Amino acid sequence: MRLSEFVGQEEAKLGLFLNAVDPHCGGLLLVGDRGCGKSTLARLYPGIIPVDIPFVELPLNATEDSLLGGVDLERTLATGSRSLQPGILSRAHGGTIFVDDINLLSPELTALLMEPRDRGMELIEREGISEQRECRFTILATMNPEEGDLSPHLADRFGLCAIMEDLTSSEDRLAVLRAAMKTVCSTVESDDLIAGRVKNARKLLPSVKFSPESMDRIAEVVEQAAVQGHRAELFLYYAARACAALEGAARVGATHVDRTAGLVVAHRQMLPGRENPPSVESEQPRENDRGKDGDERQRRPDSGQSESLQESRRQEKGESDSSSRESSDREEVQPVGTPFTVRRIALRKDRMKRRATGRRTTTRSNGRSGRYVKSLICSANRDVAVDATLRACAPFQQVRGRQERLIITQEDLRFKQRERKTGHLVLFVVDGSGSMGAQRRMTAVKGAIHSLLLDCYRKRDKVAMIVFRKDLAELVLPPTASKELAAKRLAQLPVGGKTPLSAGLLEAHRLAQRTFRNRPDTRILLVLLTDGKGNHSLTGKPPLEEGLRMARLLGEEPRCDSIVVDTENKGNLLRANLARDLAAELGAGYFTIESLQAEHLADLVREF
Repeated sequence: MRLSEFVGQEEAKLGLFLNAVDPHCGGLLLVGDRGCGKSTLARLYPGIIPVDIPFVELPLNATEDSLLGGVDLERTLATGSRSLQPGILSRAHGGTIFVDDINLLSPELTALLMEPRDRGMELIEREGISEQRECRFTILATMNPEEGDLSPHLADRFGLCAIMEDLTSSEDRLAVLRAAMKTVCSTVESDDLIAGRVKNARKLLPSVKFSPESMDRIAEVVEQAAVQGHRAELFLYYAARACAALEGAARVGATHVDRTAGLVVAHRQMLPGRENPPSVESEQPRENDRGKDGDERQRRPDSGQSESLQESRRQEKGESDSSSRESSDREEVQPVGTPFTVRRIALRKDRMKRRATGRRTTTRSNGRSGRYVKSLICSANRDVAVDATLRACAPFQQVRGRQERLIITQEDLRFKQRERKTGHLVLFVVDGSGSMGAQRRMTAVKGAIHSLLLDCYRKRDKVAMIVFRKDLAELVLPPTASKELAAKRLAQLPVGGKTPLSAGLLEAHRLAQRTFRNRPDTRILLVLLTDGKGNHSLTGKPPLEEGLRMARLLGEEPRCDSIVVDTENKGNLLRANLARDLAAELGAGYFTIESLQAEHLADLVREF
């Protein structure tokens, strides 16, 4: 297939043309669901660029040596001194690197790919070699959001982004079929004509000028888009100039700016922090509610307080009547809030070796499976790294008197360290007491949990859920990988009754210990959602003291990371901040209900 035969996706094609005209456009990210033609379109790109411009593909299983370059064994053996063999970055100098499914590329390789591109220079300091090379290239990448998200920082470093939608009309589907069967009509513009337009535009580009009106239009578009940073202005400048050159115009007009604005700002508007957060009913009095209503609140200070706070104050004062007990015992099932877009969740690495599988966190492989990342001087697996061993022995061959065969000693042996992805057990410990029913808090909490459940499903994590309410804690969802079962149990969670905080923490500790006995290499993330106002004891001790003691016990488990989400209403003057003390005993990250947006919760998870 040729690029001129590709059906639809005009925005994506324009992004390719702009980068072919001017590499300063910052590369192109193609985003779409499976089967929409992202990879096919990207691999047709060489058909419209000059033949002498390199087009190099970076596979997902690439190593650091293949990307940066490694020791040239043949030359090193011949000369006795270390010599560097160019890698993918060097071969792509002046051209384009294509990365299919860049969201699945390891973070280490992604950093090694992006830094030289932004700097324009490749710096190599490894294995006794110190070298600096000019390195300029454009990145063309694809990603499927179903396979995992791309970090906001990485997405922002792409100049252009095209969202590819599925073709739904019967005419378009028939055109795709004809193109695949090589039966397209002859009126389709050929790649030679497109390549000619690109070649002419590259010649015209240096002479294209900007008018003051077009510069003002760039600033206006970026301001209306409300994106962070200044990359949008810079890339929109280059994209509009390339668009004008592609159309043969000598000056950039407002139409060129508007034509390319969507490619520049679309993915930046989708970054976390740019979207309007889902509405959660505010518990604070609004400005337009003041006046005579405010005077009445001053005369009745309890009227502006939440039901849960009034209940806690009654308990502190020993005031417990039949109406308050009925309110506390009343059960209610609140709906699940609107799911949020969850950013990538990445937990910290540890030194444990595992045979587990998954898509969440990189871990050391306990065996000979996984990606070879570096060499070691000693290893229990005795998985010999031939390349590293040869590099180690090569400089000494002349000294050892080599004639035909290599002379390798025990000191030259190097062994492979492999890495692979592993999943996690995400344990949600949810406060289902009556205080969670006030101000529809449980709806917002369910929305955040549902968003994380979807992300856990994509990363092949297991999830479990414990709810504590009335006088006990219940494991409502045993560890499972079923998204449907988890969503069903989440929707059915009721609220009402007392707050047996210590019972919930104790049940979480028991589940963690059972899990570690069966699978010692399991990693657990505990997400505790509560206001910390425990009011029911298991042993007869003060509920708050008992809850802190159980939190301290959980915090002593090194294989269990924790997060505390404080659901207390911070708009009231009489706030207790008990969840903060709970987080301190757990050694956990602390979160407030005002930040119960899925991307913020995911940010906190990433810190571990």
